[in-house]
Parts: sequence; C-alpha cells; structure tokens
Amino acid sequence: MFIMSKQDPKYSRVNRREQEQKNKRPKKHPRKKHHVLSTVLWSLLLLCIVVVAAGATLFFSYARSAPSLNEDSLKNPGATKVYDASNKKILTLGSQNAETLKQSEIPQQLKDAVVSIEDRRFYEHDGVDIKRTVGAAFSNFTNSSSGLQGGSTLDQQLIKLSFFSTKKSDQTLKRKSQEAWMARKLDKTYSKDQILTFYINKVFMGYSSYGMQAASKFYYGKSIKNLDLAQIAVIAGIPNAPSQYNPYSNPKLALARRNEVLDAMLKNKKISQAQHDEAKNKDISDGLLPYHQNKQKNEKAKIADPYLKQVLSEVKKKGYDPYGANLKIYTNIDMDVQKRLYNIANSNDYVYFPDKKLQVASTIVNPNNGKVVAMLGGRKNGDVTYGLNRAVQTDRTNGSTAKPLMDYAPAIEYLDWATYHSLKDEKYTYPGTNTQLNDFDNQYKGTMTLRDALVQSRNVPAIKTLDAVGIDKAQNFIGKLGFKYKKQLEYQNGIGLPSSTLQNAAAYSAFANGGTYYKPSYINRIETADGQVNDYSSKGKHVMQSSTAYMITDILKGVITSPMGSGTRAQIPGLYQAGKTGTNAYPDDISDKFPEDVSMDSWFNGYTKNYSVSVWIGYDHPYQGNNYLDKASERLAQLTYKEIMSYISQGKTNSDWSRPSNVLTKQLNGVRELYLAGSPDQSMMKDESKNSSRSSEKSSSKESSSEESEISSSSSSESSSSSEDSNSSSEETSSSSEDSSEPSSSSQESSSTEPSSTPSSSEQPSSSQPSENDGNNSQPSSSEQQQDSE
Repeated sequence: MFIMSKQDPKYSRVNRREQEQKNKRPKKHPRKKHHVLSTVLWSLLLLCIVVVAAGATLFFSYARSAPSLNEDSLKNPGATKVYDASNKKILTLGSQNAETLKQSEIPQQLKDAVVSIEDRRFYEHDGVDIKRTVGAAFSNFTNSSSGLQGGSTLDQQLIKLSFFSTKKSDQTLKRKSQEAWMARKLDKTYSKDQILTFYINKVFMGYSSYGMQAASKFYYGKSIKNLDLAQIAVIAGIPNAPSQYNPYSNPKLALARRNEVLDAMLKNKKISQAQHDEAKNKDISDGLLPYHQNKQKNEKAKIADPYLKQVLSEVKKKGYDPYGANLKIYTNIDMDVQKRLYNIANSNDYVYFPDKKLQVASTIVNPNNGKVVAMLGGRKNGDVTYGLNRAVQTDRTNGSTAKPLMDYAPAIEYLDWATYHSLKDEKYTYPGTNTQLNDFDNQYKGTMTLRDALVQSRNVPAIKTLDAVGIDKAQNFIGKLGFKYKKQLEYQNGIGLPSSTLQNAAAYSAFANGGTYYKPSYINRIETADGQVNDYSSKGKHVMQSSTAYMITDILKGVITSPMGSGTRAQIPGLYQAGKTGTNAYPDDISDKFPEDVSMDSWFNGYTKNYSVSVWIGYDHPYQGNNYLDKASERLAQLTYKEIMSYISQGKTNSDWSRPSNVLTKQLNGVRELYLAGSPDQSMMKDESKNSSRSSEKSSSKESSSEESEISSSSSSESSSSSEDSNSSSEETSSSSEDSSEPSSSSQESSSTEPSSTPSSSEQPSSSQPSENDGNNSQPSSSEQQQDSE
C-alpha cells in the first residue's frame, strides 16, 4: 500500500493552499468584542436612566395630585361619616368613644412598644424607610419569613389612616406614591414625638374605641399610664388587626401578639430579659374587665343601631375598612321611619307589650328597588352599641308566611292553578312518612278552594299543594327569592322556613312589584377620602310571572279583609294592602309542659305597592319559664305592622294592583276568582258553568250566560286590555307580555288616588270582628323539628 508522507510535494501544496485561504479571512479583533459589550452596557444604562426619569416623572405627577396635609385630619380619629337617605349625618364613627392623650401624657414604655413592633427605624428614617421597603418587597417576592416588618412606616400608616381608603384594591402605584410623598412631607413638618402622638390617638382599637387611651379604659378600666408592661404590650399589638388581636375576641391570638410585642421590645433593647420574662408569664386576662360593650352616646345612632351594624358589615364585605378609611357612607335608612319603628317597640304608646323580655324584630323594604328603609333588631336593649340584631337572624321559622312563597305561588307559576282550584282539607300524613299533619283546631274543612285554604291558613291543603309542585321546583322558586339552603328542604318547610324578617320583607316585595326580586341593600353609595364615588343600587331580577304575583296578592288581600282571614287585625281602612300571618307551636314532645293554644313565634308579612314589612314577635329563650305567646301576644305582630304601615303610608300614593291581561275573572259563589287564560282550570270552569246553567233558575241562567260571554271574549283577546267584571272598583289596563324578562306593567298603578281615597265596595276592608282562629297552631310530631303551625 502506497502511503504519502508529510514530505510529499503534493501533500505540501495542499497544506499551503489551505493556509493561504485561512490567511485571506478577516481576523477577529478583541477590540470589536469590547465595542459590542460597551454598546450593550451603555444601552442598558440609558434605558435605566429613561426608566428612572419616567418613574420620577410619574411619581411627581402622582404626588402633585395628593391631598393637602392638614392637622385636623391627623388629629381626628375615626373620620368615617355615615348619612341617612336624606344625606343628613347620623354619626361620625368613633367620635363618641375616642380619647386623646397629650404628647407629655404618653408613657415612654408605650412609645417603645409601638415603635418596636411597628417601625423599629422610626427615629432614623425621614418618613419612608427605603431599606425596610426593599426588604419587605424581597420577602414578599421570595415568600420568605425573614422577620422583617411591613414596608409601611408609622408615618405612612398615619397618612393612610388620615387621608386615604384602606381598601386593598385601592392600594395602587398612584396611592403608594402619594402616601410616600406625604409621609416625607409629614416628617419635615412635625417632630417624631408629634407624629407618634397622632398615631397613638388615631388608631382603631376594636369595639368602637379609637385611640390607645380609650382602649386602655375599655379593656382595663383605667388610664394607660397605670398599665403594667404586659398590658401595654396588649394595647400596642391591637392596631394591626383589631378584630383578632383584642383580648375579648380571641384571647389566644391576643396572647401571641402580646408576646410578639415583648420579643420586639427585647430585641430593640427597650426592656431587659427579666422584664420580658416576667411580662410574658402573665395571663392574657390579667387585669382585664369582664366582657362588655361600649354604650351608644349618640341618640340617632342608638335608634339606628341594628341598621348601622349591617351597614358596617356590608362596607367591610365591599373591601373597605370603615374605621380607618375616612369614608362618607350614604345609606338607605329613613330616620323618621326608623325612629317611629323604634318608638313602637320601646314604648307602650302604640302597642302594648306585656313584659320587657318579649322581643320584636322588623324590616321595611322598598319593593321597587330593594332599599332597606328601616330595621328593628329588638326592644329594651339599652345603650349597647351594635348589639344583637334579631332582624337578620335565621334561627326561627317564619310559620305560615312560608305558604304563599313555597306552596301556592309555585303552583300558580308552574301548574297554572286558579284561585278557585279545588283542594281537600282532610286527614293527611307527610309524603313518605307516618307523621300526621294537623291544624290548630285538629279539624278538617273538607273540599275548599285554593283561595279559602290560604286565607284561612289551613295546613293540609298547603302541603298537598307543595306535593303537587314538588320539593325541587318549590326550593328553586324560593331560592330566587333569597332563601338559600345548603340542604334539600322537607315537606314540613311548606309551613315554615328558617328565615329572617330581612329575607321575608325582600321576598314579599316580589309579590308587591309584580314579580321582580331585588337583593336588599343598606348602602346607596360610598365616597372615599380622595373623592372616588361608588354606587351600590340593587339590580332587580324577574323571578315569577306578573300573573303569579297578582293572583297571590289578590288572595292575600283577603287575609286582612275577609271575616275568615287570619290577619284581620292588620286592617288599615282605605289602604290597598296584602299580607300573611304565621305562628309556630311547640313540638309535641314538650307541648304538655306549656298551656294549650300558646306559641313560640308570631309573624306578619304585609305590603303595599310602596313598602314591604315583616314583623316577628317572640322570646329569645322560648323554652324557659313563661316565655310563650298567648293569643293576645300572637296578635302583636299584626298590631306592630299596622302601626308602622299606617305611619309610612301617609302622603304616599295609594292605588290598587293592575290585573295582567292573561289573568281572567269569574264570579263563583259570590267571590271574584282568578284564573289564567288557557289553563286547565279554565276548561273545568266552563264545563261546571254549563252544567250549572241547565238546573238553575232563569235569573241565574242569565248571569251564567253573561259570565260565559266574558270568558269567551277574554280568551280571544288574551294580549289586549282586560276589563274587570261589574264588581271591580275601576277599569284596569292590560300588562305587558308574560314572556318578557322585564317587570310587567302589573306593577304600575291602575288608579292613582290620594291616601284618603278608599277602595270600592268589593275591595273595602271588612269591619267585622276578626276570627280568633288564626289557623296557626298545628303541632307536628316530636320526631319533626319543624315547629311551624298555621
């Protein structure tokens, strides 16, 4: 084999040629690499300069629009103001429970505790702690727990409390820039001790107390200068989370927070190890007063206490801190109505209450927009601030006021039942059980119309109706009316739903306005310290046909006006209104411990086109002693309703409800009955009318013929305006199509009159004595927890 050596001329020529080609290629100079790197670095530097310049420009642009620094805002604690529906101030939060300290009156140990836990470098920075801000940002980014405090200094916290909203969504770059700018300005304007004094006097400390001096007296009953180290540490730890770190709400968290303050003071060399250990070994309850609440010193706020409690709860749900955000809260409360409701419950000038323990709760809603007009949480509550609000509690069932909601309205809505639909009141057991259902009188009335069954509040027809509708459909129906339950309801709930007066007033509003449900609302709008305004009007949802609402309303008028009605004591002469009674009897297994014919709860839900009112009467502890309702006490729900409805209806337009075009009328046994065009009951009614006409006298035959003519003409003009029969008070106008998703015209006034005007003879409230039989006192088996009656 021939092998070419390196010395071979051919081999050498090839190598030389390759080498020549390599030599012709341009050489890579190190200078060029350095030039590219330099260009990149200069570009990055220029970009940083541009970013910083843009940031600075943006920062100063934001800062220029920051609120002006003023001492009044820094000094005044709890600047949030609450207004009524007429924009008149009810109260300034905290102003009645605030106490301030002079700079010289603040104990050094308190200053040390606050600075150690909130801002260790307080005396070193100039309002903004860059090192701390970067550290906090890095900690948040890495999710590490480095023990660093938050990024805001005491100066920034004071600025936020005094001038800005504390809502999380409002913590924007603009807001942070303004806080930082104003904190720097604050630090230049005031001394460190002045700033610390502002902060100590301003912070919210729980239970409507503002300032650490007020908190010291509230929790320990003495001035802060008389507290020991452990107690001072408790006070210093509260502002970070007042609802969690106060010793009443959560002793365990309060103890942990107190010890955290003591540890910070030790680390900051403000106390010795011995002082630290001694204070840490003390019980959190050491020196603490027994649990109590602040007394309401503001008369308006005292009267509106339950309403204000709900307002503050709603404000928090919307993301605001009402105690530290300097808000203007405009509510829907009518203080005149609220005051009258309060006086009805707390004096015997209007309604006589047999003892101080008997309680009452009530909610008044505007059915046309869902605004809560007034609310009563109880009676004889003294001066307690934000006490128990029975108007929103859902641990008592609403008795037979559930029947229109869960039984009869769904039957009309889904099954097209007429008001004269035939039902039997007879011996009956709950479907799928051996539990017998009884009425207050343990009797049965036999065959009766739907109208009579509801007016007389018979239990068996109601549950039979619910069975025909079906639990699922019925629960879905009331779910759209604000009654939400995690579990499936049972048949017994057809005569009693666990609910509040707030839920009942809002649900019955849908009957009043023609089928639209509005979620009840306390707040009209909120204005933040920097001028932002947020409106909170409730948007209605059409939840039932206007024909359903109208037919239920027509029946419920009879609850008040009919001699057989259970709510005749709620009559207000001349006022177009409708309503329903409800009572709850004691369960069978304990009923023998109480007198006969007594109840635990009494309800009345009533409405006009302007207001929906729900009233509950009962005792907080119905199983104790003589805490039961006799017949006289049961009527207090109706009488309370009558008093407040009479008052709020003065000067309001008084008009009847308009009949939708697909609701037809028929005289049956002297009663004006209603049915839906094309419904099964219409055909049945025609057949019965024909059979009746063959055997009746000539005059009756003429009347029947006339009524048949009305049915025929009404059926052929279903979408046109429908005329009332000869007994109607006035000619009614047609409503919009039932298929429309918007509220129908049935909610509009058919005849606008002054409040002094009275209904026609067919609608005139009865002057007969009310029946003693409410139909409200059935006694379910002890195996059933349902305690409703009617």
